[in-house]
Amino acid sequence: MPNIQQQTSDDRFLVIALKQDDKQAFTRLFHAYYKDLVLFGGTYIPEKSTCEDIVQNIFLKLWNDRKSLVIENSLKSYLLKAVRNYCLDELRHRRIIDEHIAYELKSDSIDIDTTENYILYSDLCRQLKNALEQLPPQEREVFEMSRLENIKYQEIANRLNISVRTVEVRISKALKQLRILLKDFYLLLFLFLFH
Repeated sequence: MPNIQQQTSDDRFLVIALKQDDKQAFTRLFHAYYKDLVLFGGTYIPEKSTCEDIVQNIFLKLWNDRKSLVIENSLKSYLLKAVRNYCLDELRHRRIIDEHIAYELKSDSIDIDTTENYILYSDLCRQLKNALEQLPPQEREVFEMSRLENIKYQEIANRLNISVRTVEVRISKALKQLRILLKDFYLLLFLFLFH
């Protein structure tokens, strides 16, 4: 096991090699830090798959930005800081979604009799079907699996071989588009799909 000074020295050489497009240097850095960074991400976010996605994104960015990479202290502190920032962004994103749902659920509820409710529900189904047909296929598929078939994000990700984050992004895009396409029905749609 190399000592900290040795590791820092090795990292400097690997970063220099990385800037010269050395893929082996990148692979060595990845193997040296990947597991520890995923574990560190777990101190912020409990889902291992989300932490893995975050760390993979950081290494992808590291490779893409290798030419302009500026590391002021050690590579280790640079990577740990990146993981922390990505995790905090993810937590902020989740809080915004939670607050939006809470706000919508606190909005004035619609109090209507059964017959009128049935007509509105029929209209909603027809409008929703038309709107879904206008969504891009990938967004539509994920949205239908989540909201109409009640499949959890993790299971959708597993079935489609994509990350949970990708599932969240596609559903978010679908909801934005549906809000526009179904503006007269949006609150009703929200009540039916999120209860």
